Amino acid sequence: MSAPHDEPTGDAETARAALEALRSEIGKAVVGQDPAVTGLVVALLCRGHVLLEGVPGVAKTLLVRALAASLELDTKRVQFTPDLMPGDITGSLVYDARSAEFSFQPGPVFTHLLLADEINRTPPKTQSALLEAMEERQVTVDGTARPLPEPFLVAATQNPVEYEGTYPLPEAQLDRFLLKLTVPLPSRADEIDVLTRHAEGFDPRDLVAAGIRAVAGPADLEAARAAVAKTSVSPEITGYVVDICRATRDSPSLTLGVSPRGATALLSTARAWAWLTGRDYVTPDDVKALALPTLRHRVQLRPEAEMEGVTSDAVIRSILSHVPVPR
Repeated sequence: MSAPHDEPTGDAETARAALEALRSEIGKAVVGQDPAVTGLVVALLCRGHVLLEGVPGVAKTLLVRALAASLELDTKRVQFTPDLMPGDITGSLVYDARSAEFSFQPGPVFTHLLLADEINRTPPKTQSALLEAMEERQVTVDGTARPLPEPFLVAATQNPVEYEGTYPLPEAQLDRFLLKLTVPLPSRADEIDVLTRHAEGFDPRDLVAAGIRAVAGPADLEAARAAVAKTSVSPEITGYVVDICRATRDSPSLTLGVSPRGATALLSTARAWAWLTGRDYVTPDDVKALALPTLRHRVQLRPEAEMEGVTSDAVIRSILSHVPVPR
């Protein structure tokens, strides 16, 4: 286990060790969600945002809070509801009677890790205000642009089983998320572990008591991003990514394939994963490892395929098995 970083170093190897230590640190609070933890770290390295999908009660909120505590980052949570207004997220001008002037009151979006709980419960106008902040990394109120903190990541959650009274994100807005991570129900062994921890006094609202400490910091993230940018990509790997994405556009099961933005996203996430696993070059296995979370929300199934029980993941897996792998 890495020691806490009072003054995080900028060295790339130290940064990698610190980010590797995140998994075991978060494991003190969250059981059995390693893929989601890895996905969030990859998103931070790529300066992207994450859509978390899972039924209520699988520790999505706890996961983001534990990540923030392990990285010495601020975090805020917004429960999205049908009456939430754009200003409730971005902030608004408030009149100060003493100075007789309007001053800007920052909204919860001014944080490092924003948990947007049940983003599909709020109307499109509020969704788009958040998506603009995600894309532009700034908020414009009364003609003044206000930059958001760095790093900045939105982890938006969706409940996959309840659609009544929701406003599903359109495909163009889904495409703005770097990754879509599924947070599954735990295995029997993991669920027994969760209950045992609670019986022993674990309080999910008190992460300090759970022993979670900062094992990395913003400087480590900065060093890691610089190292990821130097991770080499061969022309064969670039061609492999393009072939996978083009195959989604020709799939008979899909009405919408992956856009060039999606192809760029897959290349970025594969580079981050390659660096995290200790290499300075990307392999086809890195591309395969990140293909599902990077592409699953960027494709749209044909209604007849959906009725037959076909899933986006199944289509992408089939494409990965058929597209020739560079040697």
